[in-house]
Amino acid sequence: MTNPSENTTHRYNADLAREIEGKWNGYWREHGTFHTPNPVGDLATDAPLPKDKLFVQDMFPYPSGVGLHVGHPLSYIATDVYARYNRMLGKNVLHTMGYDAFGLPAEQFAIQTGTHPRTTTMKNIDNMRHQLSSLGLGHDERRSFATTDEDFYRWTQWIFLQIYNSWFDEDQQRARPISELISELESGARTTKDGKDYSSLSTAEQAAAIDEFRLVYLSNSMVNWCPGLGTVLANEEVTADGRSERGNFPVFRKKLSQWMMRITAYADRLNDDLDNLEWPDKVKTMQRNWIGRSRGAEVVFKATDVDVTVFTTRADTLFGATFMAVAPESELADALVSDQPYDSEVDQRWTYGSASPTEALAQYRRDIAAKSDVERQENKDKTGVFLGAYATNPVNGDQVPVFAADYVLAGYGTGAVMAVPAHDERDYEFAQAFGITITPVLDGDVSEEAFTGDAPHINSASEDVDLNGMGKQEAIDAMIAWLQSSGNGAEKIQYKLRDWLFARQRYWGEPFPIVYDEDGHAHALPEDMLPVQLPEVDDYKPVSFDPDDADSEPQPPLAKVSEWINVELDLGDGLKKYRRDANVMPQWAGSSWYQLRYVDPTNDEKFVDLENEAYWTGPRDENDCGGVDLYVGGVEHAVLHLLYARFWHKVLFDLGHVTSSEPYRRLYNQGYIQAYAYTDARGMYVPAEDVEEIDGEFFYQGEKVNQEYGKMGKSLKNAVAPDDVVAEFGADTLRVYEMAMGPLDTSRPWATKDVVGSHRFLQRLWRLAVDESTGEVNLSDAARDDDTLKQLHRTIAGVREDYAELRLNTVVAKLIEYVNYLTKTFADSATPRAAVEPLVIMVAPLAPHLGEELWSRLGHEGTITFVDFPEFDESYLVDDEVELPVQINGKVKARIMVPAEAEQDAVLEAALADAKVASLIEGKNVVKKIYVPGRMVNLVVK
Repeated sequence: MTNPSENTTHRYNADLAREIEGKWNGYWREHGTFHTPNPVGDLATDAPLPKDKLFVQDMFPYPSGVGLHVGHPLSYIATDVYARYNRMLGKNVLHTMGYDAFGLPAEQFAIQTGTHPRTTTMKNIDNMRHQLSSLGLGHDERRSFATTDEDFYRWTQWIFLQIYNSWFDEDQQRARPISELISELESGARTTKDGKDYSSLSTAEQAAAIDEFRLVYLSNSMVNWCPGLGTVLANEEVTADGRSERGNFPVFRKKLSQWMMRITAYADRLNDDLDNLEWPDKVKTMQRNWIGRSRGAEVVFKATDVDVTVFTTRADTLFGATFMAVAPESELADALVSDQPYDSEVDQRWTYGSASPTEALAQYRRDIAAKSDVERQENKDKTGVFLGAYATNPVNGDQVPVFAADYVLAGYGTGAVMAVPAHDERDYEFAQAFGITITPVLDGDVSEEAFTGDAPHINSASEDVDLNGMGKQEAIDAMIAWLQSSGNGAEKIQYKLRDWLFARQRYWGEPFPIVYDEDGHAHALPEDMLPVQLPEVDDYKPVSFDPDDADSEPQPPLAKVSEWINVELDLGDGLKKYRRDANVMPQWAGSSWYQLRYVDPTNDEKFVDLENEAYWTGPRDENDCGGVDLYVGGVEHAVLHLLYARFWHKVLFDLGHVTSSEPYRRLYNQGYIQAYAYTDARGMYVPAEDVEEIDGEFFYQGEKVNQEYGKMGKSLKNAVAPDDVVAEFGADTLRVYEMAMGPLDTSRPWATKDVVGSHRFLQRLWRLAVDESTGEVNLSDAARDDDTLKQLHRTIAGVREDYAELRLNTVVAKLIEYVNYLTKTFADSATPRAAVEPLVIMVAPLAPHLGEELWSRLGHEGTITFVDFPEFDESYLVDDEVELPVQINGKVKARIMVPAEAEQDAVLEAALADAKVASLIEGKNVVKKIYVPGRMVNLVVK
């Protein structure tokens, strides 16, 4: 072999790496190496498809204007490695990438600069494609798209119409077309929601009755209004302290008419079907908690003019309910609040400094408008206002005061709670603040805090029901039975999940395929009018608001485009005037179905052909849910994107548009690449690359700075661009380093100085095959000896298992170990070709450019992409000898080598014969000899 100190004209360095990478990137493009065939359609081929297929997908990236840093490609490289490995197993692999390109960032940049969002978005996409292409990702570029492409969002609008024109049949637990509902209403087989005879209603009343069933509906409900962004937000887009996730602006609760999607109809299926998915338990738990299914009871408290129904999971504590609380913004509060002045004897803590309940409620609503749901529930300083009303506790007849309190939310349950301060922390805090009676009904101490544990019931008996002495579940069952038999309540299953707010007051989003007639009634557009295109406008600024102006009203930018908003259309009954919807869909729309378009991206007739969908995402058997075979992305999308995508997919499944009942069969959450950042005395970030460490302290331009650890980003001045690493070491080195840093599902710190270690590994691999002075292949045709065969087959076995389980860091470790073995063993002779060729194949998924180049130099035609991955011979995985520790009285004193298949007597004899052991037990009595096969020997001596 060549001595590294000699002429190294052909050494694998950054220049040679970039030359090789450019060569093979060009080859892959020219030959369409990663073009994956479909069963039917434009992407079909005459050749039969492989029986085994694999659909690998990365979570939709947003094309940021600042470009990628080295943390972004982590999962993209990992899925590419996994896809390349599976191609070598003979599978038909679909792997591509598109761009989630609608959304606020491009629109805000457009507002600031006057540049059209499409211009900015396409520029960002081009830059991201360039950065990703340099990494050698094996994507089928024919299947790539952006959500902003009209031939994509045409189908987003089409899917919206499928959901809009559907209803959820609770008896069949599935979505059905609205046309079938109308037939049942017309025949009398079904009545309207309020029990009326459909045929007796006017045309307008019939339309309104149908709208009450639709899976998409207009609702005048409480929303999260963010004046700073000029739009409403979903609950999931609001932080715990009541501010927008994007921009950190104040968010206010406000009633508005908005499009909603009835995702709550699918609560049970979304919850139960998690059992069918190969997802991390953490993500499943997060979704179950968000859905929040719980068994309890609805209890009726009668007030003077209205019955107040509450939901509780602890009906057994009803005897301890000493007050009621309702959501301040609810209609129930309006129905209960008294218009009479407060009685002079009412506790002044209850009046909110007002003379009457109506004044107090109005002021209270103004004061809490900026509080988020989380802040309202978790704030220990409880506030509220007495509504001047009392309700009757049905179990004992007590008259309990009714308050409006901000820790009660209108969106959960009935918007009212029966407060049991002795056994609920928030109720306890409220009762303490307002001087309300605290009556324990569980045998626990409530002198300083609520007792929330389990204990026998006390103070829980009346003429009709007696729970005293009962445990929790027995008492719950007994109370629910009494409530049902007495007509004061009923068993109820409740959910935390709320319907999906599906409208945004923006310009840069998918327009709704909906128009309104002159009477304000909504009409779905026919499919032949799709797509509804975004108009080209000069001004896409929303009406500006003071971020703190809670009384402002949303005014979408599209409302100003009168020639687009006001149209004349023939919807089947002649030409009439209509008004378009000025709102747009949320950014989640496109990402709720994009995996299906990857399957059939050029189809003009359907959003996806059923035969193509069944091949790529269909169920494997009758017990399988189907879906993408591997979906990789961050855990931060556990609720929003993944729950929304599951909902859309289930509707499409119910309507027969797909064969899979879930979008993603297997989910893998990657960790993150993090980095150190540094701040000076002013708290300003300084460039991390220019910071020096001296004696454990950090300095920037001679000034001491503070080190912190966490995210990598431009604003933190610690981002490292992949382009820079590729320029210095090559793309394959970056790929190997990122995979070697640690387990894929954990976060890890970036260290540029450590990248060189991965580069040196590839250099050692190169030298095994190529003479650095001549560039010629330097391998022998010698046979592999037994030790080399053993090392090779053990490497193959370990690498195959680790690739399959995405343990890519240990793949790198095993390959490094094998390269080091070959380098050391054949330091003075040429390495056998038969030992190197399998190594090149094993390395190729990780370092594909280098793999291709070495494969070519070894004399092979074409690409290494589809070469069969090496198999291993199990006989080489069995050790001839094993090393066993020998313990004396429980402590390891020696180690012996014995045949792997040695019997117990032979092992014990070898242990006793070992010189070190013999000297330690000389003159002592061996009272017990223990052999744990293959693991250890233990001698007990006295």
